[in-house]
Amino acid sequence: MLSDEVQTLREIPIFSSVEPAKLKLLAFACDRMIYRKGQDLFHQGDQGDAAFVLLSGTADVIVSSASGDMTVAEVGRNAVVGEMSALCNIPRTATVRATSKLEALRISNDHFLALTGEFPTVASEIMRTLVTRLSKTTVELVNARQPPTPD
Repeated sequence: MLSDEVQTLREIPIFSSVEPAKLKLLAFACDRMIYRKGQDLFHQGDQGDAAFVLLSGTADVIVSSASGDMTVAEVGRNAVVGEMSALCNIPRTATVRATSKLEALRISNDHFLALTGEFPTVASEIMRTLVTRLSKTTVELVNARQPPTPD
C-alpha cells in the first residue's frame, strides 16, 4: 500500500520534483481515507486542516451562494483539493463531495506546509495550479455576466 501511495504521489505534477524518500515519509504521515458516494470530504466555510490527494474515484467541487449550490468542477484520480486552506489558513472556499466511492490521502496542514517549505518547486506547482483555476474562473465569470446575444 505505501509503495502504491508513493507511486501515486510521484504521478502528480506538484509532487514530481520531490525525492522518493521524502514522498515515502509523506505517504507514511498521511491518513488513507475512504468516502462513499455522497459523502463530503470537507465543507465550504469550515477551517481547513488538511489537503487531499484523490487516489481513486471522483468528486464534485460545490460552491454555495444565495442562489443555491453550484458544481464548479469535477475532480478525479491524482487531483489535489483543499490546498488553499492548507497553505493560507483560510476557511474552505468550497465543499468537495464524492460522486463515487473515493479513496484519498489526507495530508495535514503541517506536513503540507513543511513540504512546500522544503521543496520550492512544490510551492511553484501549487501556485501554477491555483492561477490556472483562477484564470478559468475569471473567464467563466466574465462570460456569465455578458448579456445573452439575440438569436
